[in-house]
Amino acid sequence: MYNHTWKKYLPVIRLLLKKSNQEDQRMTLNRTDFERTSKLRKPVCSFDVEIVKGRLDRVNTDVQVKSLMSVLTEDSATMGILRQGHYAINLNSDFQLSIRNTTPAATPVPAEEA
Repeated sequence: MYNHTWKKYLPVIRLLLKKSNQEDQRMTLNRTDFERTSKLRKPVCSFDVEIVKGRLDRVNTDVQVKSLMSVLTEDSATMGILRQGHYAINLNSDFQLSIRNTTPAATPVPAEEA
């Protein structure tokens, strides 16, 4: 249902995923894109998901999430980024999309003393 809308934002989402290694990323989406797609005057679009190694951490049946994951997994460059870490993606009721890289820091292996 929202595939066309998410495809429109895919290049920017891919860039935000890359930049999320340094700091949390935030972008405001256009409300009218979602209104046109859903035919509702005030669509309710909000979700909070975690993507671990390219897969949803827990099953989410929201139409927005299914559409977003469909678009992200169809794009090989984006899927390559998602497979490398853990990401928290949030869309609030003000249509602000937040992307946070939650990949655990690699623990250094202590060198053996000789």
